Amino acid sequence: MYEDSKILAIIPARGGSKRLPNKNILPLQGKPLIEWSLEEAQKSKYIDTTIVSSDSKSILDVVSKFAPNMAFKRPSELAQDETRSIDVVINALEFYKEYEYVILLQPTSPLRDVKDIDGAIEHFFKNKATSVIGVCEVEHSPLWSNTLDETLSMDEFLDDKYNNSRSQDLPLYYRINGAFYMSNTESIKENETFFVKQNIYAYIMSQEHSADIDTKLDFIVADALLRERKLEKNR
Repeated sequence: MYEDSKILAIIPARGGSKRLPNKNILPLQGKPLIEWSLEEAQKSKYIDTTIVSSDSKSILDVVSKFAPNMAFKRPSELAQDETRSIDVVINALEFYKEYEYVILLQPTSPLRDVKDIDGAIEHFFKNKATSVIGVCEVEHSPLWSNTLDETLSMDEFLDDKYNNSRSQDLPLYYRINGAFYMSNTESIKENETFFVKQNIYAYIMSQEHSADIDTKLDFIVADALLRERKLEKNR
């Protein structure tokens, strides 16, 4: 709870994953991937209730071992490839009606910690925001990117203004990192999105804490970063 406002955290975890099968429960540094987000949400001094919305018995069984009251079974029609995350949030809010604010925490962001979560919540209330979204600096500037046709021609690939620029001299860009989305529940019900047109703010996270697991390579990178984090704590 933040002052007198109740906050619900929702961790969406669909069973099907084509690029990395069963990724939400794959063991990462000795525990299922989803448990990393569960543990950090539980540490938050502001979140009142955390639930995992899933269609998968395997995922819900893992969650029940951690905390039985966190498992929330979503209907199968909300577990399709085309299902929007916002529909999962709206479905949960139909059952958890007493919460004024909602946070979506993707389970594929295992390096996001409680400092990120509570910092973003404080940022939300400090700005009296309608929505707050997690972002980080882009790894490579989009100004050095473009599309290619079948000829692979690079004629006019880059804007002349940036052709001979050093990377550190390029304007700074940010990307949505998928780690954190927060809004008030009335806005979610009315607009059916976290991405409202006004009164929306970014919460900047480090690139390391923004690691997002979607492929096997992402998983390997996250594992290496967590190993390094352990080593640093033991030094």
